[in-house]
Amino acid sequence: MLSFHNVCSVSSSFRLTGIPGLESLHTWLSIPFGSMYLVAMVGNVTILAVVRVERSLHQPMYLFLCMLAIIDLVLSTSTMPKLLGIFWFGASDISLDACLGQMFLIHCFATVESGIFLAMAFDRYVAICDPLHHSTVLTHMVVGRLGLAALLRGVLYIGPLPLMIRLRLPLYKTHVISHSYCEHMAVVALTCGDSRVNNIYGLSIGFLVLILDSVAIAASYVMIFRAVMGLATPEAKLKTLGTCGSHICAILIFYVPIVVSSLIHRFGHHVPPPIHTLLANFYLLVPPVLNPIVYAVRTKQIRDRFLQILRIKTKIK
Repeated sequence: MLSFHNVCSVSSSFRLTGIPGLESLHTWLSIPFGSMYLVAMVGNVTILAVVRVERSLHQPMYLFLCMLAIIDLVLSTSTMPKLLGIFWFGASDISLDACLGQMFLIHCFATVESGIFLAMAFDRYVAICDPLHHSTVLTHMVVGRLGLAALLRGVLYIGPLPLMIRLRLPLYKTHVISHSYCEHMAVVALTCGDSRVNNIYGLSIGFLVLILDSVAIAASYVMIFRAVMGLATPEAKLKTLGTCGSHICAILIFYVPIVVSSLIHRFGHHVPPPIHTLLANFYLLVPPVLNPIVYAVRTKQIRDRFLQILRIKTKIK
C-alpha cells in the first residue's frame, strides 16, 4: 500500500462489508440468499436441459429463453458465491483485478439481458403482426446474430467502466467497500480525484440501456396490442396475448427492481444502507430465481416436457 499525502493511497485489494449494518445477521441472511441461489441454479439449468432435449422447442422464443437462462446463471454466480463466503467464512477480501472483473460481469450481463428482452419483444412482434413470415425472418442464424449483437453491445458499453477506474482513478480514500459486491458507483465513491467522467459515462449507459430499450419494447407491444385488438373473437385475443404473458412478466421482474435500486442509489440519500444493499442484491438474484418459474408455469410446452421427464425418471426408479 503506497501512501499519498496520508489520505489517498494506491490499493491492490478491497474489503467488502457484505450487508452493512447487518453484520450480526450474516449467518441468518445466508439461508434465504443461499436458498434463492440454489433455486436459480436448478431452475435455469433445468430450462436449458428441457429445451435441448425437446427438439420441438428449438424455436426463436425458446432459444432466446436459453440465452436468458445463461445470462441469469452468470449474473447470480458473479455475486452469490462471494456473498455467501462473506456470510459464512468472513472472506471479505477481494483483489483490485477481481473487483473490476466482478464489476464488468455484473453490468455487462445486465446490459446483455436487456438486449435479449428487446430481441424477444421483436420476436413476439413478428410472430403476432406478421406470422406468415416469422419462420423466414427469425431463422436460427438471425437469432444467433441477435444474441451476439446483445453480447457485443454489453462488452462495448461496459468495457470502459473498469478501465477508466484502473487508468484514471488509481488512488483511494479507503479500501473498504460498503457493499456486498463491486458495484460501479460504490467503487467510484472511494476514489480520489475527479470522477465526473465516470459518473457521466455511467449515467449515459444507464439511459441508453434502460430508457431506450424499455421504450423500444413498449413500442413493440403497442403495435402487438393493436394487432390483437383487430382479431375477430375474444378467444383469439386471449390466446394471442397469452403467448406474450411470460415475456411481459420477465420484463417487469427485470426492470422494476433495477430501476428502483438505481433511483435509490442516485436520489435516496436518506434510505438506510442495509435497504439499499439488499435491493441491489435482489435485482441480481430475483430475476434468475423467478424467470424459470414464470416460463415453466406459463409455457405449456416447457411444463409438459418437464413433467414428462419427471414421469420417465420415476418409472425408471
